[in-house]
Amino acid sequence: MDTDTSHPALSLRTKLVLSYLAVILGTVLVLSFAVSWTVHNYYINLQHRRLQNTADQIEQDLEHGIQFAGGRRFSARLFDAGTLFALMYKGDNNPQCEQAFIGAENCNDPIIIQALKQALQGQSTDFGQIQLAAPDGSITSFYTSRPLQINDQIVGAMFLAEPQLSPNLDFLQQINQAILVAGFVVAGIALCTSVLLVRRFTRPLEDLTVAAEQMKQGKYTQRVSLPKNLDELGQLGLTFNEMADTIETDITELRRQDQVRRDLIANIAHDLATPLTAIQGFSEALADDVISDLDGRQETAQRIGREVQRLRRLVADIQQMTSLEAGHTKLDLAPLDLHAQVDETIAVIAPECEPIGISVYNDIESSIPQVIADGDRITQVLLNLLDNARRHTPDGGAIRVGAALQGNALRVWVSDTGTGIDPTDLPHIFERFYRADRSRTTSTGGSGLGLSIVKAIITAHGGNIWAESTLGQGTCITFTLPIAMQQTTNSTNIPTSTSTSATRPIVPIIQKQ
Repeated sequence: MDTDTSHPALSLRTKLVLSYLAVILGTVLVLSFAVSWTVHNYYINLQHRRLQNTADQIEQDLEHGIQFAGGRRFSARLFDAGTLFALMYKGDNNPQCEQAFIGAENCNDPIIIQALKQALQGQSTDFGQIQLAAPDGSITSFYTSRPLQINDQIVGAMFLAEPQLSPNLDFLQQINQAILVAGFVVAGIALCTSVLLVRRFTRPLEDLTVAAEQMKQGKYTQRVSLPKNLDELGQLGLTFNEMADTIETDITELRRQDQVRRDLIANIAHDLATPLTAIQGFSEALADDVISDLDGRQETAQRIGREVQRLRRLVADIQQMTSLEAGHTKLDLAPLDLHAQVDETIAVIAPECEPIGISVYNDIESSIPQVIADGDRITQVLLNLLDNARRHTPDGGAIRVGAALQGNALRVWVSDTGTGIDPTDLPHIFERFYRADRSRTTSTGGSGLGLSIVKAIITAHGGNIWAESTLGQGTCITFTLPIAMQQTTNSTNIPTSTSTSATRPIVPIIQKQ
């Protein structure tokens, strides 16, 4: 739907200021009406009391006059010039009227006659309204009617009317002027105050708008300043900053994942290209009879076989890594004696270490609690870590496997006296295809997925893994596994650790047997 943008909308600040002014002016108008109504009611109530007091005096005078003077004498000097007084005796339907400036024709007014007749029946009128004739026209008046009693007997009725009192016009005009002047003064003060308050109120919203616009343009580091008082707007700003932090973190992670994907593709292409190039070269040499002697052709065929095996290992590692990270690999979890498992693993790796004088020790106590783990996967982890330690440990070095309790987990470490890892490389050694040697040769390493697979296996068991290393002194890789809880209470003389954080106190690289 098309939107008409020819007339720009008023800003929120202008709307708030105008709304404040409208409320103030409306209040002044309502106040003016309220004051006028109050003054009008005041005069009506004042006249009511005055009419009742006058009627009380006349009633007493008439009752005394009727009782002591024969009943037909009454004095007119109690009445003001603007008062109409009428008197009707019992049995007489013609009222007697005191003729003031209001004409005598009012005596025949049906309202007066009806009020007098009702008073003769004992029904008085406290305060009523009537239009009386006067030389200048009709006059709105208020009246009261009462029965006259002597010895509890009704002998007559009286009717008293008085023109309605009107407030002094000058007085009302002065009040209205005072209200208007006060209203304009208050409106001016309120205008200045509202501008300041609205500006303070809308500034955080303007900052939020600017920050949102910046984020729309891809500047995810944009934040808003928070006021000292975290009111609703402050909470909104705080929520915006937290949302921006989340978005920035997500964007950073997406970019990191994208870079990891790119690096992964590049690494796979690189690791596939090397053996494929070798296979192609050897195959062409065989096909072109470049190698004619039988021994040379046999050696070349063996090289091709080794390169094919490398490719198969690389593909198998990638498949295994993908399966572990996707959670598709099922673990055969069962209680596992880690001391015996390490002995079996050392027996596999020892023949490769003995020719170069590397000693491998199992420092795990035989009484260590069993862990809940997949034996085959843990053997794979130990073999990988021991093989890495072997390849980076010089002749005559030592490799040790130890363990200690850490809460409800068993902390296991594999340490060596090798060359160590550069501090810049240490945080990345568990990343896929990461190698510390920048030349990316495979003479001292495999596919670059070994430690990544180790981390995936340990994570699948619910444990953590980390590394500590010092150049020229060696490396210690530590991981945790959950222990079989039913055995912890029966274990004695077990090495323990009080550290519960992800980083433990550094285990000595070389431990005495």
